[in-house]
Amino acid sequence: MPSSIRNRHTIRLPGYDYTQPGAYFVTIVTQDRINRFGEIQNGNMVINKIGCIIQTCWLDLPHRFPGIELDEYVIMPNHFHGIIFITENMAGAMDTPVSRRGSPCGCPAPGQTDQGVGTSPTPTKQINLGDIVGAFKSITTDQYIAGVHQSGWPPFHRRLWQRNYYEHIVRNEAEWQKIRQYIRNNPLQWELDIENPSP
Repeated sequence: MPSSIRNRHTIRLPGYDYTQPGAYFVTIVTQDRINRFGEIQNGNMVINKIGCIIQTCWLDLPHRFPGIELDEYVIMPNHFHGIIFITENMAGAMDTPVSRRGSPCGCPAPGQTDQGVGTSPTPTKQINLGDIVGAFKSITTDQYIAGVHQSGWPPFHRRLWQRNYYEHIVRNEAEWQKIRQYIRNNPLQWELDIENPSP
């Protein structure tokens, strides 16, 4: 596992322009590391209805931010890993990222939920990584609150997600492939995960 992944940092890189095209590995953790999105069974992540909403909101982000592409991601019991490409033109960059994959849990297609996720795309503008992550956290929080009122989901205290998020700038293709593998293997490593609240 790359040390940059194992020792995640919350501090943004001073002076770095997070609007510039590139690949970014992000991790977002629930407040108090509470397990909300499903459970690990035999080394596989089984998402629940809440996790399904998280997945739908993630896959819908390119509707809101046309200048991005999504790559590997995983929903864990209490956190989320994903790779985001900010780009004006992917030609000549890394291999075409995996984008808007179908849901294995039967979740609604992106942009087709009852609550209207993704129906109002953000106007084209100079976006940065913080805009994207902030929108994702806000949209998923709104969806969760709707679930609390409509479906009896357990309420959260103060906020759904931790205030900050972890990010890592992907510097080259070799690092990109290592991070993709890390994301894929994350459910298998749950017992050793620093975000696992179990002793």
